[in-house]
Amino acid sequence: MRELACDVAVIGAGTAGIAARSAAEKAGARAVLIERGPGGTTCARVGCMPSKLLIEAGRAAHDARETEPFGVAAGAVRVDGAAVMRRVRRLRDDFVASVFAGLDAVPEELRVSGTARFADTTTLLVDDHTRISAGAVVIATGSSPSLPPPLRPVADRVLTTDTLFEIETLPESLAVLGAGAVGLELAQAMARLGVRVTLIDPAAVVGGIRDPEVAACAAALLGPGIDLHLGATVDAAERVGDEVRLTWHFESGGQGGGTFARVLAAAGRPPNLSELDLAAAGLALDEDGLPDFNPRTLQCGTAPIFIAGDANQEHPVLHEAQRQGWVAGGNAARFPQVEAPPPWPAFSLVFTDPQIAAIGRGFDAEAARDWVIGETSFADQGRARAMDRAAGLIRVYAEPDGRLTGAAMIGPGIEHLAHLMAVAVQEGWSAATFLDRPFYHPTLEEGLSSAVKAVAERTGGTR
Repeated sequence: MRELACDVAVIGAGTAGIAARSAAEKAGARAVLIERGPGGTTCARVGCMPSKLLIEAGRAAHDARETEPFGVAAGAVRVDGAAVMRRVRRLRDDFVASVFAGLDAVPEELRVSGTARFADTTTLLVDDHTRISAGAVVIATGSSPSLPPPLRPVADRVLTTDTLFEIETLPESLAVLGAGAVGLELAQAMARLGVRVTLIDPAAVVGGIRDPEVAACAAALLGPGIDLHLGATVDAAERVGDEVRLTWHFESGGQGGGTFARVLAAAGRPPNLSELDLAAAGLALDEDGLPDFNPRTLQCGTAPIFIAGDANQEHPVLHEAQRQGWVAGGNAARFPQVEAPPPWPAFSLVFTDPQIAAIGRGFDAEAARDWVIGETSFADQGRARAMDRAAGLIRVYAEPDGRLTGAAMIGPGIEHLAHLMAVAVQEGWSAATFLDRPFYHPTLEEGLSSAVKAVAERTGGTR
């Protein structure tokens, strides 16, 4: 067995792992990267990027059908499902290749291929070929899609985000289980591409929206074109020829069912921790096998072990995974001296059309009694009307003194408005400070400034 010594061993070559190795190296550590295929990061290979490619194909089809309000006759729209999926894979492969190109810069002697497990707190065994002795370890093993138990009898007809983008063409019909960000995005994209889509979720809202006003607006705007069943739980699945028959029940009572060409399980991605033998590392684990860790330092207990990215389930989005990788890798290199940088504001985006965002403090009905809430609708927002996209809602939250603490919003161009709001919350701006910034006319950003102005008017912050 090969013996290898290093200052920091990073398990996982995804977004968090790559960032952790870079941070450790920058801090002067000899850092080894342990990678288990297929590689290329979850984002580039099966997550952010291929899903956006599918979403953009759906947007193109939708926009081509919706030209009449502008006095433009576009004619019939034909979707070539096989061509759509070929483009998704071609560009997806380009993104993955760029990740591999970056990894090629890591010296070969500092890269180990295989499945790692702990022999003790700072000793790792990689398959049966390498023993690594490290000063500290970063766990960045990512996550994998889960298969809900009712779907196990028809597993061969079930798609996940790991397999969806490999299908040769679009199915005639698709049942999507899970109306969170991923399920909602893919359901709408597929529906716009001509697939008959049914979306099922036990929750009463789409996209994980906590603000009831924004949630109601989202269901109204995103429901058309999709057979939406909220508050519904799938009970059973069976094969019917080449299709799948699902049955479900509603929390409010009653049952439903349907037959579909394929089923997409989009109900979560648990962390990849089971093969690490964390007990051998001496870590205390919860009932789900997740070690106790400090969400700011990312250290597991008092051990020289850090956990970052999707592996810790704290914030399973790329920008957070990358930052966590930098924090974990730097702290592993400096151990036992560790740093605890302040957290970024909570920030989530759903790339549907219209887009959805939540920033900062999440809505809480009881706590909100003491908040100041500014609200504006896109229904009469000038730029949105010019774009024929005048639908949506922004709700901005603030303390009684006008300090901005969060927002929930749905509407056109929300990904850009949400970034403005995230900066305002992180910097601790008041409504007055926010409004003392230039907002060009006519832009969608004026919709956000209108909501903030409503806060300012209630907190004495307007001129």
